[in-house]
This record gives sequence, structure tokens and C-alpha cells, in this order.
Amino acid sequence: MWCLQLLLSLLMIIKDVSSQWNVWMPRDISTMTNSCVVIPCTFMYPSGVRPYRGVHGIWYFGQPYPQFFPPVVFKSRTDIVHESYKGRTRLLGDLAQRNCTLRIGSVGTEHAGRYYFRADLGGANIFTYPDFSELKVLDQPNIDVPEEIVSNENLELTCYAPDNCPDVSPEITWLYAEYLPDPQFVSDYLEESNTAVLSSTLAFVPRPMHNGMMLGCRVHFPNTTFAYERLITLDVKYPPRSVWVNVTQEVMEESSVTLFCEVDSNPVPRVSWLFEGEVLLTETALNATLVLEGLDPSQEGLYTCVGDNGYGTMNSSMYLAVKFPPREPWVNSSQTVLEGSSLSLYCTTQGNPPPTLTWLKDGVLVGTITAEEESVLELEELTPQSDGVYRCLAENEHGRASSSLNVTVEFAPVLLEESKCTVVREGVQCVCIASGNPEPTVEFHLPDLNLTVNESEKRFSFYAHTDGHTTTGMIKLREKAHQGGDGGAGVNVHCSVSNVYGSDTVRLELQQEKKYMMAVIVGTIGGVAVIAFIIAAVRYVGRNNKKENGIPGQDLGSKLENPSLFYSAVKKDKQSLRKKVLKTELLGSKFSSILEESSTGEDGDYQPVSAMAALERQELNYAALEFMGVRPRDGASAQGDDGSDYTEIKAK
Repeated sequence: MWCLQLLLSLLMIIKDVSSQWNVWMPRDISTMTNSCVVIPCTFMYPSGVRPYRGVHGIWYFGQPYPQFFPPVVFKSRTDIVHESYKGRTRLLGDLAQRNCTLRIGSVGTEHAGRYYFRADLGGANIFTYPDFSELKVLDQPNIDVPEEIVSNENLELTCYAPDNCPDVSPEITWLYAEYLPDPQFVSDYLEESNTAVLSSTLAFVPRPMHNGMMLGCRVHFPNTTFAYERLITLDVKYPPRSVWVNVTQEVMEESSVTLFCEVDSNPVPRVSWLFEGEVLLTETALNATLVLEGLDPSQEGLYTCVGDNGYGTMNSSMYLAVKFPPREPWVNSSQTVLEGSSLSLYCTTQGNPPPTLTWLKDGVLVGTITAEEESVLELEELTPQSDGVYRCLAENEHGRASSSLNVTVEFAPVLLEESKCTVVREGVQCVCIASGNPEPTVEFHLPDLNLTVNESEKRFSFYAHTDGHTTTGMIKLREKAHQGGDGGAGVNVHCSVSNVYGSDTVRLELQQEKKYMMAVIVGTIGGVAVIAFIIAAVRYVGRNNKKENGIPGQDLGSKLENPSLFYSAVKKDKQSLRKKVLKTELLGSKFSSILEESSTGEDGDYQPVSAMAALERQELNYAALEFMGVRPRDGASAQGDDGSDYTEIKAK
């Protein structure tokens, strides 16, 4: 090896004047871990280039481009190298003689990879050569094994070890060769491209008894503790003549069974137990026993015993049946479908013997009973009544199991007959009830007011409740504010329900209960009488105030002649007035009407009461007039015993 290097150096001295930037190093080189390796290297540069202050060089690991900061293996200018190469590298060649040979000691597997050389001749004459040397670091020797080993035919096995460290030379020995008949050993030394490999070949004639035998080679470096081993198992081929196995058996789940296989062959074959093509057991013997414990259904099937070699194979099979109760069936996941569509429900299970499958809906039989491991239930033109829990029941002589799924039928909302408006003591109560899936939303429309009432509308008492697929909406209306467009006593309320599948709108009919009708009639008469009485009382109080206060320019009497004008004046003078509550109790029933007036509204919001004067003399049973936030005049209190601001007038 060193003679060849010397020859190359001499050739470089007598260089061609037209030479360019070139480098030579082995493309591949190998060594053993913890050993050393020498990478031979020579380089050339153009003849016109003159080194400035000598020739320097750098070895890189991984890739050749310095701008990417590859690990520095060796640098002639300084001792600064990558941490993993400290104290490990040394330049054996003379850069001035264009020899860049590198030695790496204590090589580890992390040092395996590509090595690049960079020449530095000073100034701009710096060049990284693209050629590289690939270092392979082995932790065990290589053994060449023929693809096929046949009994009674000569066999050669070769063990290889790299020899690229000049400090030590390897030695190869064979392991377990003493058990072979007349083994022969031949050593050889191969050197190529300045890399060297030591080999040792073991030759012998295998016999059937050698099948499964382990052999190996050991590489050792004298005067060191470095040793490397590689083991292989011999696979000797020879033909069988007959194979005998158990007859077919039936066993229960979780039990055990023993399968026997006996092979008549010469020489002794390799016997393998296979299940559905998978090798479970391989032995080199005249018979093989396969023990199966804790059997489960997946182990049911065909078991085959095979004797094979390079000349042919022979096998025999038996069937093992495993009995077990039905497994929990697999069914569809819960389904959500649209009304009128169709649906297929699948049920699949396992059992031995095959189970019967039964479909139940909410505990009631549907479909047909199937004596198989799969059943399909077809549901046509689904209706809301098809909604429910579907269960697949699997049964055989060893047990039963079942699985369930939910079928949800979605449909457009349907208004129920219970939707209506009813007269109640507070005014009118409207209820809208609809069934749908998804649960429908409910809104009320008041066409006369061009208003939609829902959960976002705060001026009305809106209530909504959902129970299953049924949604109930309710609002309470004051009769005065929501009369029909003709000014009659009826209401004009529309109910709208909707979900993603549709919507429906209906005008709610007013159903007046007898007791509320009587309360409305009597309450109206009583209310007119109370208003007339209030007018008289206000006139009386106005006269007294005029006399006592003597405020000039105030003609209260003229205002009392026109009640609507009076109310407008009160509104302008009393901005704190919020509500007036008129309560009447007639015929043992209570009827209440809340008149809500805004202090910022127009004068037209107040209704004149002069039209009621004709009913002043109607009998008054009870009346309460409530002035919220009105200040009492000087010297008088407008509060009752409980501190509330009101005046109570009773007439029996």
C-alpha cells in the first residue's frame, strides 16, 4: 500500500503543465469501530498558481461548502477542529508535495460518512474538491452466506474484516467450527484503491444434523482489546417422505389442544407448523408438537405441518373448530335522516355455530329473523314514528349478545291544533305549539303593529319552552293595544314556526271563555263608571285648588270639561307619571287591564274619556286609582298607610 503511495507522489512531481484542480482519494473505505483508518489523498492545482506563504489544507465532514459550516476534521493552519475529532486526526501526507493523506483514530459509528478536502494556496487560490471518500464504520465483520445450503454438497462461508489502520492488523478465527466434519480454512488479503480487506473462508460438507446449527467468525486485533463477532444459523435443505398429523377436532373457546406432526424422512427434515400460511413452529426433528392454550375464535382454521428442503416439500393438514357464543354485534352508528327517506341498518357478528339475528325497535320485533352472521334491515319512507332505538339480538346455543343504535327522523315543523288565543284576565294570551325536528323556533307576528315578537323582543311577555321535538311559544297581550284593524274586540295574531326543513304560519283564532267574556263585559261597564266618577272627583279637587291657590290664568273647570285636554296637561306638568292602574272586581272575578303610557310619547297616546260620560251612573262596586310618582299638594299627603302613592275611592 505504501509503495503505491510513493509511486503516486513521484508521478505528481512530474506533472503536466496544463493540470487543473483535481484530487484523488478512495471512493469507499471501511474500518472497525475503535480502530483507526487512513484515507489516502493526493491533489493537484493549476501550474500557473504559485502558493502564497505555503500550501495549507482543510478536511471537512458531511459536505464541502464552508459557508454551511460543516464539521472541521483537520486544519493545517490551526488546531481548531470539531469537538468529535479533537485528538483523533493527523495529516500523514506533505501538503507541499500535494499529499493530503489523513489518519483518523478511535473511530466511532458517528464518524461514518463523507470526507472532503479543501486546498488553500493563499489569496484567492482556495478550492474545495467535489470528490469525496465515503467512510464505513463496522461494528461486526461481514459473512458471505450462499442463498441455499444443500445437504451433502460442499459449502463455503467467507468472513471479511477491513485492514486500513497501519497501526494494527486484524486476525480472523471461526466460532463453533469444531463441530463440523473436516472443516477447511483459507485466508486471503485483498487490496484495491489503496484500501485493504482481510478474508477467511470456511469450507465443509453439511449434513442434516447441521440444520439450525450456529456458526460465526471473530475479528481480533492483537495487543488490543478490540474484538468483533458475527453469528449465523445454518439452514440445511433435504427432502421429507411422509407427514402425519391429528384428525379434525372441535373444542370450546378458552380450552387447550395439542397438535402432533411426525415426518418420515432421511435425512432429518425441517418441520414447520403453519396456520393460514403463518409459521407457528419450526423444529429440526422427526416430529413436532404444537400446543395451543386459551383458544379464541381467531385460531379456528386449517393447520398444516410442512417438511421442506431445496428438493421438494411435503405437508399434511387438519381443521380445528373453535365453538363460542355470539360476539357483541357490530351495527351502524346512530343515524339522523330526513322524513320520507330510506335507511339500511346493518348487523354483523361472529359465533360458532352461526347465530340467529333478530331486529327489535323499542323492544318490538321488526323485520325477519336471520340465521346468519349478517343481517340488513331496510327501512322505507321513514316517518317521525320511525324514530327510536333499534337493537340487533344475536343468539346461539352458547349464549346471546346485542347492540343498539338510535334512529332520529328529522322533519319540517307542524303546527298543532292546540295553538290559539284565549281571553284571560290580563288581556289576551296566545299559545303556539309546533312539532318538528330539529326543534322549531316560534315567533308571533302582529300585522296591525307591523311587529314580530320573539325572544329578542323585550316589550312583551314572551315565553318559549321545548320538550322533545315540541316547542311551545306564548305571549300575553293587552287588549287595548292589540285590537284588530277594524277596532273591534278581536285580535290579529299570526304564529310562525320554522326549522332547517321548512316553516309554517297560521293566524291564531281567539277562543273566548265564558267567565272571561262576562268579566270583560262587566269590567268594561264598571270601568266606564269608575272613569266618570274620577272625572267628577277631579273637578271637585280642581275647584278647591283654584279657590285655595288663586293661581291666575288657570281655568281648571274648562279643562275638566275636556278630559283629554286635562290628561295632556297632567302629562306635561307631571313628567314623573309612569303608569295608571285601573282595577275592577265584578261578579267575584278579577279583571285587570294595564294601561302603559310613556312619558316621552305624543299626546295622541292618551285616549279621551268623555265618550264614556253616558255610563257615569253605572253601579260601581270597587275602584282603585293609582298615581305613580305624583307629588301631593302642599299640606296634604298622597300616601296610604303602607307608604304607597295612591288614592282609594270606594262606593258600596
